[in-house]
Amino acid sequence: MYMLGLGIILALLKYLEIGPVAAWSWWWVLSPFALTILWWAWADSTGYTKRKAMEKMDERKQERIDKQKEAMGM
Repeated sequence: MYMLGLGIILALLKYLEIGPVAAWSWWWVLSPFALTILWWAWADSTGYTKRKAMEKMDERKQERIDKQKEAMGM
């Protein structure tokens, strides 16, 4: 997500011709978008995204269990 944000900022700076980014080639300005696409393709193909989502669900589940145990005085 950081690369996507960087790409948006660089594209705006290039489009509005602000600062040294105005002199850069469009290839350099748009490269964060390509890196973002590569990251998402890798994350989806390796299961990284699904694994992180499952870890987050497991953490929430454990927190609920701990909270219930605490409420019961265990």
